[in-house]
Amino acid sequence: MKIDIIISADDIKPQKVQDKTVLVIDMLRATSVITTAAANGCKEVIPLLTIEEAMELVRENREQYILGGERKALKIEGFDCSNSPLEYSSEVVRDKTIVLTTTNGTRAIKGSEGASDILIGAMINAEAAARRINQLNKDVVIVNAGTYNEFSIDDFICSGYIIDCLINMTHVELMDISKTAHYIYKNNEDIFSFIKLASHYKRIKELGLDEDLKYCCQKSIIDIVPEYKNGKIELYN
Repeated sequence: MKIDIIISADDIKPQKVQDKTVLVIDMLRATSVITTAAANGCKEVIPLLTIEEAMELVRENREQYILGGERKALKIEGFDCSNSPLEYSSEVVRDKTIVLTTTNGTRAIKGSEGASDILIGAMINAEAAARRINQLNKDVVIVNAGTYNEFSIDDFICSGYIIDCLINMTHVELMDISKTAHYIYKNNEDIFSFIKLASHYKRIKELGLDEDLKYCCQKSIIDIVPEYKNGKIELYN
């Protein structure tokens, strides 16, 4: 199994993901939101690129949907929830359809269409994501959503942790970039301390979202892997 990494949503090229297993990571915070919502019993998550698409989708049956997402890490006006995973409790999301649009994460998910499987990963479900990748047993591309079209330290070290989980499960062949991610993780296993260097961390800290940071940096606290198929994210077997 070969493991490669794409460093931002803007760097996705169709030929890099075609017919491969893709794992999308936006640990601060979109894929942490999706994973948490799925674990708390939401019906599905529909990722969209624009606010306008989201508002149009829910317009006729507003009560059936939860509108969630952010722009520049802030809640979108008129939406029900921001991009904080802590808002997506079972009381809020159970049996609901979430319509989600974010600056980086939903772009990375939609940009990965063409892969054979598109999995949703974060620090909080890393071991489960690694197990699912191992089950699928195909070459894998880990897509880092990045931050404002740029490389993101937080997504990269999360990739390294998931690679470490895979190494403990099966034989893998690492590309130079995935070797680097793994090396960085093995030398910085205290995730919370390391991502303090990330620009995205600083932005979230500025907004007073310390509890989000603590939550998203926890390792493998959720044992499910949401998957994106046909325009929506669910738990598939």
